[in-house]
Amino acid sequence: MELMERLNEDMKSAMKAKEKKRLSVIRGVKSSLQNEKIKLGKELSEEDALSVLNREVKQRKDSLHEFEKAGRNDLADEAKLEIEILSDYLPEQLSDEELETVIKETIDEVGASTKADMGKVMGAIMPKVKGKADGGKVNQLVQKQLS
Repeated sequence: MELMERLNEDMKSAMKAKEKKRLSVIRGVKSSLQNEKIKLGKELSEEDALSVLNREVKQRKDSLHEFEKAGRNDLADEAKLEIEILSDYLPEQLSDEELETVIKETIDEVGASTKADMGKVMGAIMPKVKGKADGGKVNQLVQKQLS
């Protein structure tokens, strides 16, 4: 699994460079990946690993939102740094234009026309953009297209 190898190499370089925050984030991700491996009872596929990474980023984004709402800029800055570190391991994110193109194509494929078809569209589109786009953003754009 190339992601684990990359994490191991980055962990070593973070130790040598004494980058405590980067090291902490990498160790946390490795721990989450190991827990997922145990939970599934098998080696993780690249897709499984991406799901774990996306979950880690989502948790930090949720925390970031709460920290900003509470006016805790110190914690918000820390969460932003962690998101930045984790983003290095995710695939290139789709631009808004690319995402809208995928959404339009999927709506045409499914034959959706109203918001009642939202579930069908989301079910068809999420596997296509998994790891490449935020689910909340996809949801908003699909709603906009169907209204």
